[in-house]
Amino acid sequence: MSNAPGRTGVLLVNSGTPASPSVRDVRRFLAAFLSDPRVVELPRAAWLPILHGFVLRTRPAASAKKYLRIWTPEGSPLLVISQALRAALIEKLNARGDAPLIELGMLYSAPSVAEGLATLRASGADRILVLPLFPQYSGASTGAAFDAVAKALTPLRVVPELRFVTSYHARRDFIAAWCGSIESVWQAQGRTSHTLFSFHGIPQRAIDRGDPYAVQCHQTASELAGALRLRPDEWSISFQSRVGVARWLQPYTFELVGQLPGKGIGDLTIACPGFAVDCLETLEEIGIENRERFMSAGGKRFLYAPALNAGSAHAELLAQIIRLQTQGWHGAGSGPPAIA
Repeated sequence: MSNAPGRTGVLLVNSGTPASPSVRDVRRFLAAFLSDPRVVELPRAAWLPILHGFVLRTRPAASAKKYLRIWTPEGSPLLVISQALRAALIEKLNARGDAPLIELGMLYSAPSVAEGLATLRASGADRILVLPLFPQYSGASTGAAFDAVAKALTPLRVVPELRFVTSYHARRDFIAAWCGSIESVWQAQGRTSHTLFSFHGIPQRAIDRGDPYAVQCHQTASELAGALRLRPDEWSISFQSRVGVARWLQPYTFELVGQLPGKGIGDLTIACPGFAVDCLETLEEIGIENRERFMSAGGKRFLYAPALNAGSAHAELLAQIIRLQTQGWHGAGSGPPAIA
């Protein structure tokens, strides 16, 4: 570790992405992702033979085709946008003269959480704020970020002082930023008669065991609907990306999208306020698959409201969270705390 004076560091954590849309790289990514006990809460002796004997033999080829549909010349949207968000956040904080060190760590790909932490420590950070880019808490995402940080720090003789952000799903600036994303789409393309807030699903058994994720998703959706002045019949909530046959949070996005035209809803806006940056689940699953589902069921107009991505409102939101969380931390950050 550097002998530089102690500094504050921030580790932004996201889920990760394949290194390329090749079947080999998608398989490697899925193996890491689906091997995490936080993601698949089944006994290892029962799950791992299924994972390696069936899932990783069949799913990577299908997933690779989906990644090909959204891959950019710069690489994976999730990684490219996450890196741009880090740069925008650094610029935002530097403008105020209170910028901590900021690194990015991925749970299941490079740059890893361990690499991000090592870079922060090598740069002199002995106080580290971990900021998972998961607005709503879930053991499968935020909990996995905590595990990865703990695992990376376990071998150290001297561990840095840590603070950890568990969620920011109902902050006023978070809601305002998402309203801005949705309203900008409406300003450009016209308002729709119905808005669907789609969140990544998790198994119902996780909720039954006490995971607060569903409650927080509903809080986010309700706050957004109120801020957008939507009547109860003008918005819905659903959950996407279901895997396997177990019961997950309902209603399922793909099923609901196919039902809406039959209920007289011909124009639809979908927003995914559980995703900090656009990725496979938003660009391909929502923007392509669910668009096709809606239109083939009789829909007339389908709008997707982008994630907050590397926009100024997102960088400002994260800057406020960082300032609040590092307030008074051995001189890190100055000024009054942010109002959530």
